[in-house]
Amino acid sequence: MPLMPKRVKYRKSQRGVVRGNATRGNYVAYGDFGLQTLEGGWLSAESIEAARVTMTRVVSGEGRYYIRVFPHKSVTAIPAETRMGKGKGEPEFWAAVVKPGTILFEIGGIPEAAAKECMARVAYKMPFKCRFINRRPNV
Repeated sequence: MPLMPKRVKYRKSQRGVVRGNATRGNYVAYGDFGLQTLEGGWLSAESIEAARVTMTRVVSGEGRYYIRVFPHKSVTAIPAETRMGKGKGEPEFWAAVVKPGTILFEIGGIPEAAAKECMARVAYKMPFKCRFINRRPNV
């Protein structure tokens, strides 16, 4: 079941514009390794769920993973071949607004090689370019 808010004040949200780099949520805070976005955009709840399933399979009882984004934004769409007017479409899916530099997922309690492999699989499912980062740089 994809993530979505339990309740919202307004069902339909405006599109908005993703500008600038992330100033919050741009460093590894909970795990040892993270997946950082290099581009901005919307990350659908389905993509987050696909990443969660992938991380669960890789971790499987050894380590722990953290999801750092939540889909608060409702994205609406009008059915195909509909005439103009008749208002805004119904909410189709939920998305997280992501700026470049945001940490999407973190993982801890497993070796770096396993974490790198896990995050590579997760990054393949993401709609934008991502990179693997450490909590602490190699000294």
